[in-house]
Amino acid sequence: MSRSDPAAWTADVLGDEFEQLTLPLGSDDEGEVVATLVRALPHRTAWQRLFGDGRQLADTDVLYVHGWSDYFFQKRLARFWTGRGARFFALDLRKYGRSLRDYQTPGYIGSLDDYDRDIAAALAAMQAGSDAVGRRLVLLGHSTGGLILSLWAARNPGVASAVVLNSPWLEFQLSRFTRETITPLVGLRAKYRPLDRAPQVDLGYYTRAQQEAADPADPMDVNLAWRPAQTMAVHAGWLHAILAGHATIAAGIAIGVPVCVLLSQRSAVPTAWSDDLTRADSVLVVDDIARAALKIGPSVTIERIDGALHDVFLSRHDARELAYDRLGYWVDGWSAADRAARRTSPA
Repeated sequence: MSRSDPAAWTADVLGDEFEQLTLPLGSDDEGEVVATLVRALPHRTAWQRLFGDGRQLADTDVLYVHGWSDYFFQKRLARFWTGRGARFFALDLRKYGRSLRDYQTPGYIGSLDDYDRDIAAALAAMQAGSDAVGRRLVLLGHSTGGLILSLWAARNPGVASAVVLNSPWLEFQLSRFTRETITPLVGLRAKYRPLDRAPQVDLGYYTRAQQEAADPADPMDVNLAWRPAQTMAVHAGWLHAILAGHATIAAGIAIGVPVCVLLSQRSAVPTAWSDDLTRADSVLVVDDIARAALKIGPSVTIERIDGALHDVFLSRHDARELAYDRLGYWVDGWSAADRAARRTSPA
């Protein structure tokens, strides 16, 4: 059965309008590797099916990539896009979430470039069928997914039409000096003992903050086997790959399409539990991320969300609504300007 065969899509664990597709990626040292593509398609009325869908994003596909120790589960985020007419796709990368197998080291990768195969397989599946021709592509990444997609978009110009980043992990949490100091040491360990573990420093406060901030109007059922309360083990090879990505960002990349970066207004250090952790990013130093974001392309909009968590779409109700409002304003403006530019550009 080919990846483009419609019968290959099966019901997803999210139920409702979600389906999933397994993407074979060959094998590595641990065995067979797969990624998993989840999709939600926009509802169209009989009138729209007969006479065309006039919604602003009816010609647009969205590809979401999750963060570290994470997977896709945010139904409302998908519906934000499908409600505007877009086709929404989310990629559970190899060794994460739906793609994780019992014999694998969760989340492990030796180079972020290896995810090119995951993304290529996802795009091939998204583009299967005559109705996929000529569609715009929006890349949407959270945290580590934002780093992965930023690097990918810069290496693959002309593919995406826009990039949206939700608290992208563009710089190390301490300082650039610290990153540059530890990188050779991590690189040496990664070369000879790539699966060596770093000490676990996550006390589970970020997960608790999400639970405290949960919005009853936007309920979510999280699989703790795929998104544990404390992050998955950090291995030397994986950390070396992340630091290499940060170094590339620091040197400057060129994403040649408009970029929207959503960040919390402030950070909080999670050394002890406090209610303050439910109104700030307790994972990244957001001011450092804002500065790093200015190095990823010539057209970058930074939206700071007061009271937001690291995943701005998991924040308390008011901050969550503000994040969706800000994203909506940006998407509407980008889409209208992009369509106008396409109409006036030479064939």
